[in-house]
Amino acid sequence: MFAVHVSRLGRVPEPDSTKPVLAVDVDGVISLFGFEGPAENAPCKFQLIDGMAHCIAVETGARLQRLLPHYELIWATGWEDRANEYLLLLLGLPALPVLHFGGAARFGSAHWKLEPIGDYAQGRRLAWIDDSLDASCHEWAAARTEPTLLVQTDAAVGLTDAHVDVLIDWSGGHV
Repeated sequence: MFAVHVSRLGRVPEPDSTKPVLAVDVDGVISLFGFEGPAENAPCKFQLIDGMAHCIAVETGARLQRLLPHYELIWATGWEDRANEYLLLLLGLPALPVLHFGGAARFGSAHWKLEPIGDYAQGRRLAWIDDSLDASCHEWAAARTEPTLLVQTDAAVGLTDAHVDVLIDWSGGHV
């Protein structure tokens, strides 16, 4: 399911069942790709992570920080523990719970995340932001007994202020 993980960045807090869960993907939400034009015009700051350049959207940290009072944020990404290891300082976030997928991660799709996300958010409202939501994700969300919001991003743009506004409105003001 998920790991409560102690790292050099601190202990991941226990789940907060008073807030809805926000499952956050990394690639296509925080780490952008597929944008037009030369690298020097990219909508991000390039960071070397595990020897690979990632285009980390500059405004994403502040946008995710705006969501912290409203949601329990969790990493729902093939990055798994690497999200806490590499992104917290870049984004100004506290350590977050991490979902593990047992090697099922497949770039360009999200259906392999359904069971771990569902297990973690069981009995709770859930919002999920990802760039690869497919029909199976929408069917799964519609079948959940708890309210569920799927937020699709464009991988070349990532998380926007408009997404954040929708997520805050949907959270019902859980502050």
